[in-house]
Amino acid sequence: MKVNDTDALIVVDVQNDFCPGGALPVLGGEGVVRVINPLQLKFSRLYFTRDWHPQDHCSFSDTPTFQDGSWPEHCVQDSPGAEFHGDLHVPSDAIIISKGTDSDAEAYSGFQGTDLAERLRASGATRVFVAGLATDYCVKATAMDALAAGFETVLIEDGCRAVNDETGQAALEAMEAAGIRRCRGVEVET
Repeated sequence: MKVNDTDALIVVDVQNDFCPGGALPVLGGEGVVRVINPLQLKFSRLYFTRDWHPQDHCSFSDTPTFQDGSWPEHCVQDSPGAEFHGDLHVPSDAIIISKGTDSDAEAYSGFQGTDLAERLRASGATRVFVAGLATDYCVKATAMDALAAGFETVLIEDGCRAVNDETGQAALEAMEAAGIRRCRGVEVET
């Protein structure tokens, strides 16, 4: 799959709290960095989404059930857990999109409550490649919203990790059924 001058890479939530040792770790989450870092060199447009929750975010629970509205406290603004993984290369000119900043609203997608779609359109992007954490939550929501916003959407499958195999597989199937193409990082060429 050849990268052209109307493509953008969206890196979804590769943050400390979603990696091993974090508040809400995805098994092998740090492994996406090995795929994403070299991919960045192939794109002139880079967007990094991050959960950036206020301390009183509605999704936080003292007794989390690990489902919508009941997660452990994670990715609190300006906390170490909200920082991007230390091995992830984040260029100084990358655009960072903060989501989940409203205390009263969940926000899995990088498009929800942000200006990501407008920024992409203003840059001339027509196709987006999506990678990051986690396949079955924020990656899926971001990819589906990219498609709904009119962008051709490609999932970098080996640049993502799921919370669990079952929901991850269901997310892949739902994205494919919606028209999102899938590829591996090594298949992306300049």
